[in-house]
Amino acid sequence: MSEQFKTNFAGREISVKTNYMAGQADGSALVTYGDTVVLVTVVSQKTKREGVDFMPLTVDYQETTSAAGKIPGGFFKREGRPNEKEVLTSRIIDRSTRPLFPKGFSYETQIIASVLSFDNENGSDAAAMLGTSTALGISDIPFNGPIVGVRVARLEDTFICNPSTEQTEESDIDLFLVGRKIVPGTEGRAFDVNLVMVEGGSNEVGEDVIIDAINFGLEEMRPAIELQDQICEAIGKEKRVVEPVEIDEGLRQSVYEKASEGLKKAYMIAAKQERQAAIKEVHGEVRDKIITEAGEDNGGLSFQVNALLEELENKILRDMILKDKRRIDNRTSDQIRPITSEVGILPRTHGSSVFTRGETQSLVVLTLGTSSDEQRMDYISGEEFRSFLLHYNFPPYSVGEARFLRGPGRREIGHGALARRALLPLLPSQEEFPYTIRIVSEILSSNGSSSMATVCGGSLSLMDAGVPVKDIVAGIAMGLLKEGDDVVILSDIMGDEDHAGDMDFKVCGTEKGITAMQMDIKIDGVNEAILRKALDQARDGRLFIIGKLRETISEPRKELSKHAPRITTITVKQDKIRDVIGTGGKNIRHIISETGAEINVDDSGTVTIASSDENASIRAIAMIKALTEEAEIGKIYLGTVKKIVDFGAFVEIIPGTDGLVHISQLENRRVNKVTDVLNEGDEVYVKVIDIDRNGKIKLSRKDALNEKGE
Repeated sequence: MSEQFKTNFAGREISVKTNYMAGQADGSALVTYGDTVVLVTVVSQKTKREGVDFMPLTVDYQETTSAAGKIPGGFFKREGRPNEKEVLTSRIIDRSTRPLFPKGFSYETQIIASVLSFDNENGSDAAAMLGTSTALGISDIPFNGPIVGVRVARLEDTFICNPSTEQTEESDIDLFLVGRKIVPGTEGRAFDVNLVMVEGGSNEVGEDVIIDAINFGLEEMRPAIELQDQICEAIGKEKRVVEPVEIDEGLRQSVYEKASEGLKKAYMIAAKQERQAAIKEVHGEVRDKIITEAGEDNGGLSFQVNALLEELENKILRDMILKDKRRIDNRTSDQIRPITSEVGILPRTHGSSVFTRGETQSLVVLTLGTSSDEQRMDYISGEEFRSFLLHYNFPPYSVGEARFLRGPGRREIGHGALARRALLPLLPSQEEFPYTIRIVSEILSSNGSSSMATVCGGSLSLMDAGVPVKDIVAGIAMGLLKEGDDVVILSDIMGDEDHAGDMDFKVCGTEKGITAMQMDIKIDGVNEAILRKALDQARDGRLFIIGKLRETISEPRKELSKHAPRITTITVKQDKIRDVIGTGGKNIRHIISETGAEINVDDSGTVTIASSDENASIRAIAMIKALTEEAEIGKIYLGTVKKIVDFGAFVEIIPGTDGLVHISQLENRRVNKVTDVLNEGDEVYVKVIDIDRNGKIKLSRKDALNEKGE
C-alpha cells in the first residue's frame, strides 16, 4: 500500500510517495515538486562482491524527453547517450552518497533517478537528491543519511533556495549544496546540518558571500530532513548488518613492523613515479614475506595484507602532515608547487599554452570559429547554443600507464565543466566578440590538481589568442586533514594528499572573487571556521598563481592570430534578408564561392562574414551591401541604362533597383530624342532627385553632370 508524505520545501510543497512504483526495488521514492516528478530506485545485490576494497556503486540520473512533452531528435527517436547535465547530476549524487555507505559494504549497488515530468520551475536535481536519500533510507541498505540537496541563487542581494531556471540565469551565484543530518545538534537544536558537497559558480563573488550562501542553503534543508525522518520512522526497513572486516591484530602488527620503515622512506621521495615504484616494491616484499610465513595464501590473506598496507600508507602520510608538519615534497601547508608557463608554443593554432605546476602539466589549445561552430545542447529544459566549449582529456600516459584510449568518461566531462564554469564569467559578450571559442586541455602529466591546471592554462590560451577577457582566472585545489582538534589545511594538494585527506576543495577565481568551486567532504565536522580558513587560504594561493600567470602574459594580445578567421558583423534590414540569401540561396552561395568567406545571416538581419583573408571579407561585404543597398536622395550613382522609352530612360543604379531619367533631365539643353544621348547598355552617372511614396525613383543625368563639372 502506497503512502504519501508532504512538506514545505523552499516555499513550495514537495511530496514523496513510497511503495507506489518499482515494487521489486530495495527502495523507491516518487518525488513531486510542483509539476516536476522524479522516480528514484535503489537496488543492492544480496551477494557480497569479494576481493574489492571499494564501494561498487553505480549512479544514473536520466532525463526522458517525454517529461517535457518532446520527442527525441535524430534518426532513432529514442534516448541515447547521457547528455552533459545527466552526467554532471549523476556525479553529484555519486559524490554525495558514496562516502556515507559503511566501510566494508562491498555489495553491488545501483541508484537510478528518472525525471518523469519537468516544469522548468522546480529543480529535478534537488528532487532527485531527496528521492535518493529517501529510497536509501527506507530500504534495508545501510546508509549514513539522511541528506538533502538544494540550489542557491542570489538576486539583488537576496538568497533564493531552489530557484527557477530564469532566476538562476539572472543570478550572480549558482551553487548546488548537499547537507547531512548530524545528531546531536548544537545550541539546543535537535540536529545540525553539515556540508557534504558543493558544486557551482559565481560572477566574481567574494568569499564572505559564498559562506553566507552555504549557511543559507544548509538552513533551508531542515524541512526535507525532517520529512525523511518521518518517512523512515513510518515505513523504514531494518538495515542489513554489515559484517566488519575481521583482521587479525597479529597480522596488522606484522604488516606494520615489516612495512613501516620502507613506506616512510618511500614517502620521503618527492618524485611521483619513483615514490610509487618504491611503495610497490615494499608492498611486494611484505606480501611475499607474510605469505611465506603463513605457508599458504588461503585467498583472503593477500587481500587483508593489501588493505593493511593501504591503511598504513594513509596513517604514515597523515602523521607526516599532522604531527611532523611535513609534506611529501617538504612544502609548508600553504605553499604552492613551482610554477612555469609558456604561451604561443604551437605556430598554427589560434592560441596555445603549457602550464606546469609541480608534476602536473597541461597543454591547452584554443580555436576560434564562427556561429556555425556553436554546439547545440538539447535538454528537457530547452535548447542551448554554446559559443564557448571546453574539453578536458586525461590520456593514460599522463600517469605513466598504457591502456586503451576511450571516449571521455564522467570524470573528464566533470573536470571540463568545472573549468568551463570558471572561465565563462570573464569572456566578452557575443556582440563584442562574435566568435565560437573551443578550448582543449590535454593533461600531459598528472600529480593532482589537473582540472585547476586546465583553468590556468585556459586563461593563458585565451589571452594568447587575443580574446578580450576581463581578467585572469586561476584555480587551486585545497585539502584538509582533521583528527580531533588537530586541523591542517593544505594548498595545492598532490594526488597522494587527496587520497589520504578528508576534503577535496577546488576554488577558481580572479583577484576580485570566486568564479567556480567544487568541494567533496569525507568526514563530519567541517564547520564554518574551517570553511572560512580554507577559502581564505585558497584566495592567497589563487592570488599567488595569478601573479605567476601575469609574468607570462599580462593582458590579451592586441591582434588575433593570422591563422584565425576575421569576423565582421554588418546589419541589414529584415526585409532585405531575402535579397542577401536569394532564391534557393543563390545569392549567398555566389558570394561564398566568389570570396571563400563564411557567411551567416540570422533572423534579426545580423550578417557575420568570417575569413582569414582580409581582402575576401572586404569583397564579401561589398557584395552584400550591393544586394541590400537602398537609393538615397541626393546621391550620385554610376548606373546602367536598361530600357529606352519615348519620355526617358530607365537606369539601374543598384542591382535590382532602377529609376527613371526623364527626357528633360538628360542634358542642360533641350533633347529631342532620348537615343540622341543614351542607348541601352550605356553606363551613366545619375543623381537621385526624388523617391515618391510608392518607392518610384526619379533620376537626373543633368544634375549629376553639373555636380561633377562635366
